[in-house]
Amino acid sequence: MSQQVAVTGAAGFVGQALVARLLAEGYGVRALVHRTPISIQHPALESVTGNLADEAALGRLIAGVDTVIHVAGVVRGRDARDFRPVNAEGVARVAGIAETQPTPPRMILISSLAAREPQLSHYAASKREGEALLARTGLDHTILRPPAIYGPGDRELVPLFETMARGIVPLPGAKGARASLLHVDDLARAILALVAHPAPGTFELDDGRAGGYGWEEIAAIVEEVAGRGRGWRVPLPGALMHTIATTNLFAARLFGYQPMLSPGKLRELRHPDWVADNTALSAATGWQPLIPLARGLRALWNRPDPQPERGKSHVN
Repeated sequence: MSQQVAVTGAAGFVGQALVARLLAEGYGVRALVHRTPISIQHPALESVTGNLADEAALGRLIAGVDTVIHVAGVVRGRDARDFRPVNAEGVARVAGIAETQPTPPRMILISSLAAREPQLSHYAASKREGEALLARTGLDHTILRPPAIYGPGDRELVPLFETMARGIVPLPGAKGARASLLHVDDLARAILALVAHPAPGTFELDDGRAGGYGWEEIAAIVEEVAGRGRGWRVPLPGALMHTIATTNLFAARLFGYQPMLSPGKLRELRHPDWVADNTALSAATGWQPLIPLARGLRALWNRPDPQPERGKSHVN
């Protein structure tokens, strides 16, 4: 009998990539879906309708599974009240239901590299709180802190890359800032590695580029893949962006929408060090990233890859 895995946030960008890979590797999957149904059909996939406040749905989701992968998260919001119910309280609720099972499952929490700096934003603080609430339970668990994720279905980074490919290169980060990136398929493979090779602890992960990327390096890679010359660099001063973020937050409160750019998100964006390191996760599971930025962009834009495919990790 195959292992049974429960996934929250299954209809989202990361969730769908993860569910597809779990099914391809022979796992049975029970997926929690809320407003948007999952677009995958498979005989080993069972959908449970509900949200993280619905304890009955969570009970149906978790009953009898071997592993719970908590992907669900909120990335846009005006204040802590928009983030905590999912990113912190939701983690505690899922873990609490898991603890009541006759045989409690392992739990893998997909957190964020932002949790490393909880003082920066309500989002970062909520992700760090979710980690802390899970750590207080008796569950066997692992916490993953991915950096910025991109890939098919991404509505944040990929549009930025496409703007750069058209010749307009916004530079919103602080001078000298560096950040790691990760393709969603590499993240899904890392999660599967943890399902197959349990390893307790908190792990960062990235696409294998030591020292991450600067904004100019990202722009140069995008331009090379797009097959165009140097685009028009548009520096975005911190003071200007702060004014825009503050105005956006005011409008969001006035009109009731969830802003992507807020003062807290701007502090995250301009933080100088979002560089991650795969060493601990690779040592624990054997996982290695396979998709550097240039290769990920070529796949997204159907461009030929001039580099021979790197040797694949033995861990799926």
